Amino acid sequence: MHAMLGLFTMLVSAMAMPAAALAETVYGQPAPWKLNFQAAASPVMHDIVRFHDLLLWIITLITIFVLALLVYVMVRFRASANPVPSKTSHHTLVEVVWTVVPILILVVIAVPSFKLLYFADKTKEAELTIKAIGKQWFWSYEYPDNGNFTFDAIMTADKDLKPGQLRLLDTDNSVVVPVNTNVRLLTTAADVIHAWAMPAFGVKKDAVPGRLNETWFRAEREGTFYGQCSEICGAYHGFMPIKVEVVSKEAFAKWAEEAKQKYAQVGGPSPRLASAQQ
Repeated sequence: MHAMLGLFTMLVSAMAMPAAALAETVYGQPAPWKLNFQAAASPVMHDIVRFHDLLLWIITLITIFVLALLVYVMVRFRASANPVPSKTSHHTLVEVVWTVVPILILVVIAVPSFKLLYFADKTKEAELTIKAIGKQWFWSYEYPDNGNFTFDAIMTADKDLKPGQLRLLDTDNSVVVPVNTNVRLLTTAADVIHAWAMPAFGVKKDAVPGRLNETWFRAEREGTFYGQCSEICGAYHGFMPIKVEVVSKEAFAKWAEEAKQKYAQVGGPSPRLASAQQ
């Protein structure tokens, strides 16, 4: 009995607090024994959390209301208390209420839902474009606005992990973006359907062979953020993580200049190979 009371108290406390308050203080990565989403680090994710909280309250109130109706019916209309059951087959007021109320609930859900869908779809003021190409089983990235270089990001093997790196989440190369910058993300795939997902940014976009999908994010703080392919894409689906490093705009400009020399050009040989051939 005490255990059930404690569980009920915990659930009520969780309902009373918004998801943002329950999220972990460590940004950009999963943590054990944490409740709700990763801490939001983009405008889209903040809206997703607010929409989630709204739906949580709505479904809780509906559940409590239905439970109360069931309890009332079982008590009020049990055989001993109601030996002669009513033969009423229609009740105009009840039928109007149970039609109108669900419609109103759906409207309350639909309005913020569509606003969020359009907000998360794409940005009209992109300051940086990155193309993510899903492959079995790693990601390739292109930076068309910064010299059109490309590189692969492959999961770091367990034997190569350094202190502080995360198993199954760290990669040899990272996606680097500047903080407080609208980043347009184009996704596609070279073989099967993949999905580029970054929980802290509220991004999950399919990468489909033969087409380009578009989404966007704006990282609000510097740091390292982790995601994974979220579409079952084959035997090693669980081994193609995504690592994004958010840096200052000055640091990004410096990294982009270095990346032009370090990585290959799209459709061309790498700078190292070209210099070796000369």
